[in-house]
Amino acid sequence: MTEEPLRSILIAGVGNAWLRDDGFGGEVARRLTERPLPAGVDVMDAGTGGLDLAYEVMRGYDALVILDVSQQGGEPGTLYVMEPDEESVPGGIEDGDVINPHGMDPQTVLRFVKSVGAWPGRVVVIACEPADVEEMGWGLSEPVRDAIERAVDLVVETVAELRGGARALP
Repeated sequence: MTEEPLRSILIAGVGNAWLRDDGFGGEVARRLTERPLPAGVDVMDAGTGGLDLAYEVMRGYDALVILDVSQQGGEPGTLYVMEPDEESVPGGIEDGDVINPHGMDPQTVLRFVKSVGAWPGRVVVIACEPADVEEMGWGLSEPVRDAIERAVDLVVETVAELRGGARALP
């Protein structure tokens, strides 16, 4: 029996660590780099560098996992899993549209890669309800800090599922 080729997956933490809980994505990405990951799974802390993330996605991944915060109205530390599909992302970049490369949020990154025909096969957003993203400061709030390991485990499960469940991560 021939084994199916490994799927290439990019895991990207996004957010501004100087805005307290907005550093969630970067912290989860950092923790993931401390774990053994299978071949074909790359992790990056994109921070606020949306253009860097867009360029990395354009290298041709089969799937993208974005780690971010999302204010959904839940209790701080609540984790959400969202799967935007290509049709749900607004159309291409129009003449006259201005995209600030220093302020590209995940939605803008997805819009950009869609417009250039580089949509990754599947996109999963794993987000955490923040307690504080307004005040300048370093460090996560307690409920978001407590959600980090749960988020890491959720990413590991998501990657295994994206890879067809054939091999769970160690």
